[in-house]
Amino acid sequence: MNIQLSEHFTYAKLLRFTLPTIITMIFTSIYSIVDGIFVSNFVGKTPFAAVNLIFPFIMILGAVGFMLGTGGSALVAKTLGEGKTEKANRYFSMIVFIAIIGGILLTILGQLVTRPVAALLGAEGEMLEYAVLYARILLITLTPFILQYVFQDFLITAERPNLGLALTVGAGVTNMVLDFLFIAVFRWGIPGAALATCISQAVGGLVPLVYFICPNRTPLRLVATKLELRPLRNACINGSSEMVSNLSTSLVSMLYNFQLLRMIGEDGVAAYGVIMYINFIFIG
Repeated sequence: MNIQLSEHFTYAKLLRFTLPTIITMIFTSIYSIVDGIFVSNFVGKTPFAAVNLIFPFIMILGAVGFMLGTGGSALVAKTLGEGKTEKANRYFSMIVFIAIIGGILLTILGQLVTRPVAALLGAEGEMLEYAVLYARILLITLTPFILQYVFQDFLITAERPNLGLALTVGAGVTNMVLDFLFIAVFRWGIPGAALATCISQAVGGLVPLVYFICPNRTPLRLVATKLELRPLRNACINGSSEMVSNLSTSLVSMLYNFQLLRMIGEDGVAAYGVIMYINFIFIG
């Protein structure tokens, strides 16, 4: 039975409501590790180091999803609580459309600067080519990647955290199965790892988009809207802490990788990647 945000929350009810989201975050952390596991075991050390070197850059580009999801869901939840369902749906639709437009623009930017960024981080030769190839394939689905984080928050606002969990598990299982198929069976290497992640991100980002386009039993659905600067600004300010938190984590990872690559080489980047994989689970 779904718990409504308007209900009185006891500690037990709060745990029941938040548990799917906690599991979602942990599962997201686990399935983001899968690429590294398969690449390190079936492709090699250099591709594995390349993936760990460039992935924080992808996370920096996708951090806008954390800001829009966190700040936008708070704005929409407040508006729903005031009984203004029509306005809440306008705000919700505006945030989603801004995420889509922002994702497209960041995709173009990312494609242009991926090689200079990888070179700036110290990648050379084969490692540079692996990093650029992996990033450019992942950038194809940057918009669904951003939408995935936006909808994780909005599914909670729509009182459907269990659906958010199901979508995350579905995306994760998709990534795991396709990684095994593309890397271990078909031997597609780095392109296979990136393609598996792209398809899983499409599942996590586009399925909830279709859900909210179609009639559903939640108070939220996508409607005709317009740009409203004041509520958008408030949502961005409110969600900026989440974005900055993820930006700082990714930036620190990039600096660590830069120094490790300079002082130790690929072994240092690979070792740090393993440490960060363990850290991801605890953060989740």
